[in-house]
Amino acid sequence: MRIGICCFPSFGGSGVVASELALALAEGGDIVHVVSSDRPPRLSQRANVHFHRVDGSEIQEYGLFDRPLQTLALANRLAEVAAAARLDVLHAHYAAPHAVAALLARRLLAEGGSDQPPCPIVTTVHGTDVTLVGAHRSYRDVVGWALRSSDRVTAPSEALAREATERFSLDEPVDVVPNFVPPAAGGRPERPEPAADPPGRIVHVSNFRPVKRASDVIAAFALVRREMPAQLCMVGDGPERAAAERQCLELGIGDHVTFLGNQTHVEPILERGDLFLSASESESFGLASLEALALGVPVVATRTGGVPEVVRENRNGLLCPVGDVELLAASCVALLSDPSRRQAFAAHGREWARSRFDRRRIVARYRDLYRATLTIGRAAASEDGPLLEKVEA
Repeated sequence: MRIGICCFPSFGGSGVVASELALALAEGGDIVHVVSSDRPPRLSQRANVHFHRVDGSEIQEYGLFDRPLQTLALANRLAEVAAAARLDVLHAHYAAPHAVAALLARRLLAEGGSDQPPCPIVTTVHGTDVTLVGAHRSYRDVVGWALRSSDRVTAPSEALAREATERFSLDEPVDVVPNFVPPAAGGRPERPEPAADPPGRIVHVSNFRPVKRASDVIAAFALVRREMPAQLCMVGDGPERAAAERQCLELGIGDHVTFLGNQTHVEPILERGDLFLSASESESFGLASLEALALGVPVVATRTGGVPEVVRENRNGLLCPVGDVELLAASCVALLSDPSRRQAFAAHGREWARSRFDRRRIVARYRDLYRATLTIGRAAASEDGPLLEKVEA
């Protein structure tokens, strides 16, 4: 198949999922065209993978516009790529702006006299397009329109699928297709527990946005330090990073916390950890937790969104209520001070991640879903739904 993928060029979350999916599809012989404002960090040079950059920033030189008209530029680029590559299907990661732009591109092609059959659109919601953008009154209706007008909608967890269905009153079911273990995480051998080095290496990976509650991670680690020697590695970057660094200094733990910034490949860092810690307020799936489990690193995380579908409580990790810093810390201490339990969690996590979230099986599900749209999508593509349809508050 000739597949178009539209995504953000991000270091985590949807950017990783879309990039790894593109590479896996290409390995299987599909021709994949990735469209984004910049090359996603995980999208390496491979046969059958073509990258198309979206720009449009030069419009800023005209004083009326203080920022690029990104959705319009994206729609125009998608239409160009779909026509030139004769795409069979277009997969938009995020309802807004990507599915919106894809629908505009499809209408451009339909009304522009193109001889190409209308391109079916698959939209994957990743979380904030439902819980943040889709919850805002300024964007809610257009996000709902984009989802209703897509030929298929997928979500990485049952929790997010339910929320999307309820929030936007979707009539068609949302297909749950979980994220998969990237090859670098899934292919490593079991790591033995170090004999001499005392456990206490905690890793956190996020985009440092408020929803990730990095301050809770820091506060919990400070409590762990009262009980045992430990080190914390903070991976990623974002608006809350500076505040997190200041918090470490204020709590007197600055010498025990390392901030590494964005990393294209987090597997080597996770592999050296004894524990992965997440304190998110909301998680649609928990990809970093899955990568940790696949490497035999137990997880302590908050019980929110799709996390319980990834982390099996008391089997490969421990789950705590959002905001319960004391319990997060106590859970970390409990696992770090119990080598046998930690080893049992590591073994279960490794097997669970590689079996439940197997890359080959999940990519095959996407291929089947794409093929299904080739018949239902093209029949409905010229009848995209009305933009403003009443959505329940």
